[in-house]
This record gives sequence, structure tokens and C-alpha cells, in this order.
Amino acid sequence: MSYAVIQTGGKQYKVSAGEIIKIEKLAESNPATKVEFNEILAYGDDKSIELGAPTVDGAKVEAELLKNGKERTVLIFKKRRRKNSRRKNGHRQQYSLIRINKIFSKDGKVLSEAEKMKKSEVVVKEAEKEKTEVSK
Repeated sequence: MSYAVIQTGGKQYKVSAGEIIKIEKLAESNPATKVEFNEILAYGDDKSIELGAPTVDGAKVEAELLKNGKERTVLIFKKRRRKNSRRKNGHRQQYSLIRINKIFSKDGKVLSEAEKMKKSEVVVKEAEKEKTEVSK
């Protein structure tokens, strides 16, 4: 099982082919577009690992943008006691849902590739994931 550690949006993610992850919103706003991550910190499998200093030159991860959305509202409430002063704000963080398709080594060789997935399967998995998040 090959994996890669990518950096995007100021965060690091350990990803493998076929995985669906939620990351900070990407500039591309059209669903079903191909996204390429070139900041690969490490990649490998069960037997060997290739580390970068700080990144591995030539390695890349190809993904597909499934959808852009917003998280649930987080309320920010500030109150100063005995001063009749209060302020209430809300924030909805934007995110991109992506599916990792291929992981390439620094030689350009494909380390792992995801199976083709139907659009309906993606929607069903996403709905199940959102239901579990709401119940938490």
C-alpha cells in the first residue's frame, strides 16, 4: 500500500490512492478538474520510504476535485460582564473535497493508482461521511 505525505493549505496530509480527503479550499472552483500537488514531503510503501529535504523533487500526486463547500457554522460569542457588551459572529470555513488518483515517484513512475469510481458512489460515500460528522 503506497502512500505520500503532501502539503497544501499550510497543512500536511498522509494520502493513498483512492482516498477522499477534505482540504482547505483550492483556487479552482470547477468540480471534476484535475489537481496536481508538487509539494511532496515523503512517499513510500511498507518496505521503503523516500524522504525529501524539505520536498522530493519530481514527485507528484494527481487528484480530482469532487466539490467545494462550506463547513457548518461555528459561533463566536464574546461578552464582557457587567458592561452590557456582547458580540456574536459566525464563521463557515470553505473546503475542497478531493479524491487521490495517482501517486508518482521522483522518476515519474506511477507508484499507485486508484480504481475508476462512478459519480453516484462518490455522492453516496460523501453523504454517509456527512451523516457521521453531524451525529458527532
